[in-house]
Amino acid sequence: MCETDTETNGGTTRPSFFASCPKGFERLLADELRELGIPKPRPLRGQVAFAGTLEDAYRVCLWSRLASRVVLVLGRVDASDSDALYEGVSSIAWEEHIPCASSIAIDAHGTNAQLKDTRFTALRTKDAIVDRLMSMRGTRPLIRVADPDLRIVARISGKRATLGIDLSGEPLFRRERRKSPSSWRSRKGGVAGLLPLRADYAAALLAAGGWNRQLGQGEASLVSVFPGAGVLLAEAAQQALDRAPALLRARWGFEGWAGHDRSLWEGLLGEAHDRADGARKGLAEKACTVELVGCDNRPASESETRHLLRSMGIDLEPRFWRPGAQTASAAGLSPLIAYDLSWIRGGEDAKEAAALAFASSAMEGLKNADPAAIVSLTHNPILDRALGLTARSTIDVLVGQSAASIRTYDTSLDSRGNASHSSVQVFGHGGGTPKLILTLVEGSAQFCHRLTKVAKARAKWARREDVSCYRVYDADLPDYAVTLDLFEGSTHTPTRRGRDRWLQVYEYAAPTDVDPVLARMRLLDVLSIAPDVLGVESANVFVRVRRRSRGGSQYASESQVGGAMGKYGSQGRRGRSDRASRPPRLRPPEGAQLIDEGGLIFEANFQSRLDCGIFLDHRDTRSMIREMAKKTKGSKRFLNLFAYTGTASCYAADGGCKHTTSVDLSRPSLDWARRNMRQNGFTGPEHEYVQADVTQWVSEQRRTKNRWDLIFCDVPTFSNSKGMRGSWDVQRDHAELLIGVSRLLTRAGVALFSCNLRTFRPDVGKLGRAGVTIEDITPQTIPEDFSRSPKIHHCYLVRRTPEA
Repeated sequence: MCETDTETNGGTTRPSFFASCPKGFERLLADELRELGIPKPRPLRGQVAFAGTLEDAYRVCLWSRLASRVVLVLGRVDASDSDALYEGVSSIAWEEHIPCASSIAIDAHGTNAQLKDTRFTALRTKDAIVDRLMSMRGTRPLIRVADPDLRIVARISGKRATLGIDLSGEPLFRRERRKSPSSWRSRKGGVAGLLPLRADYAAALLAAGGWNRQLGQGEASLVSVFPGAGVLLAEAAQQALDRAPALLRARWGFEGWAGHDRSLWEGLLGEAHDRADGARKGLAEKACTVELVGCDNRPASESETRHLLRSMGIDLEPRFWRPGAQTASAAGLSPLIAYDLSWIRGGEDAKEAAALAFASSAMEGLKNADPAAIVSLTHNPILDRALGLTARSTIDVLVGQSAASIRTYDTSLDSRGNASHSSVQVFGHGGGTPKLILTLVEGSAQFCHRLTKVAKARAKWARREDVSCYRVYDADLPDYAVTLDLFEGSTHTPTRRGRDRWLQVYEYAAPTDVDPVLARMRLLDVLSIAPDVLGVESANVFVRVRRRSRGGSQYASESQVGGAMGKYGSQGRRGRSDRASRPPRLRPPEGAQLIDEGGLIFEANFQSRLDCGIFLDHRDTRSMIREMAKKTKGSKRFLNLFAYTGTASCYAADGGCKHTTSVDLSRPSLDWARRNMRQNGFTGPEHEYVQADVTQWVSEQRRTKNRWDLIFCDVPTFSNSKGMRGSWDVQRDHAELLIGVSRLLTRAGVALFSCNLRTFRPDVGKLGRAGVTIEDITPQTIPEDFSRSPKIHHCYLVRRTPEA
């Protein structure tokens, strides 16, 4: 029924235990257990098994920095199905381990062909334990999932299940320290921007770098690049102070276990306190020299680190150093250099580029040091290139659900001597002292020179035309196939530093014959160089990838992202204003910003979706709409089809249109359009917003008397959004739509039709037979900052023939 898991050595039977750990930590944990005096630890998948005394298990609970839990193995049972599991669990003498009136919880892990749900495994295990205790005692334990007196572990592996008692209770990587407020907020996406490294991962990074060996030699120096909230420095300080990581823990899992030996545990605690006192005395008497250095460019890092160390009662005072200052190594010590880039999540390209640039600068600043070791925790091996080093060994781990690795680098003189960085000299926005930026790809210097030249010319043009949001770079170099759109904050919302600036970067997906690693390194170089050239904070850089795809929202496709400027009126002047006095400025939603264009104010959001809310390539088209609105006579009614965020409606109203109708299938887009209109003072029932499938709505309106003097129709290339009847394809369906739109025009009315399909060809014959004329005005609507992309969109004037 049940195999009792014990080991006999010299006639003495020793119980079996296992210490669980994150994937990849097994060998590091086995080495740690050997240092703690545990004989023959056996690394397994996600755990290290060992046989020993209860004192050994207590010592691992108290001193292990890498283990997550320590489990006393009671037995291994058949788990070929739920009935076999029940019988096997029932055969274990639970009455010897669970005190009367105690509460228990079951932690089930693993599955097999018959036991596919861990919740069901936990339920059957619980039933077996409860039934056993009822038969032996006549009473049943309380079941408390949260905070039980005793936690029982059931691990399924193949057709066997391992049952045991969790001696640790809460995971051991929770060191029972007080978290600093902003670090806690950062986990919720707060403003601090510091994601604390989990304590066991910090310990693994230090173990891979040989921090204990340095401490054993009496001289130890650590340079922690990106210590984040200071966890890496705190772990290093705890080891320097010889303080057991769980010394201050208030509760333990074994306290609710019937086999707990209190006197044995209190003896180990006393020993740990004596060791900590001895280490503190040694440091005070300079018997051991320890230097802790933090290196981070995030503003909250230093204060967070000091707060954490104080909250833990650690009186070692770290220094903070930035590249460009004197090397961090002092008194001839050879530092352990540790890089933590695990806080960068997938898709945070701009943040990764800034971090890699800073890491490169830090490595360059330490080039004269003689490091004892260099280690990193990173999701991306491109860090090796940024550091100019070769990884000697790697340990694959998981940080959350993302693959990462702990990398140890070759620090030999030959390796470091051969390591070289490419670099570019950047003259930042507004001049000043040039900045040296280390790059991953040698060819990035050409991109830097091109961007600097174009940015200077474009800024001069923008000042002359009174434009504050425009395209700076448009895939000028084939290898650097990105577009850079610069946005400046509204003059109505200045900050203490003046007007904010944002950079929207669109990367064209690389062809399949291009090395994806090389393409990514080029992108990261772009993201390192562009913010300095254009004077944008790295936190205000946003990256999106343009792919040719079909389906989804009409505003999520590659073809609808762009920018433009035009010839129809000065962009800095307002049109005729028949509106009421402007209401108090609205506060935009969280994550949104206010920008200016053509004397109007618009809401932009660079985080929530692929498009930021305004298509810059239609800047001239919008200006044309305003000029046409000024000349419109009669009812002065404007219709905006596929309205998106209503920017064209704002221009039409600013040009004197008394009635506007904005039609779109997306409710969030219409809400955004309403905010844009209200932001510019256009409110009231004369401005309406209709949520509908445009093609169906146009067909319905043809049967009514509603007619409009001016219509703007900026169609998606393709859409199959929910709420539509079928799908929309611009090449296939445009003629029917334009015939319908023409029937909604007054006799003197005109429509502007635009699309982004580069290969678009209007069906002139079909339109002509239906009494519709179409005039191509695309060249008039392509602005100077989009002159490299004359096919960014097509634009036409559409009218009804008199006899139609």
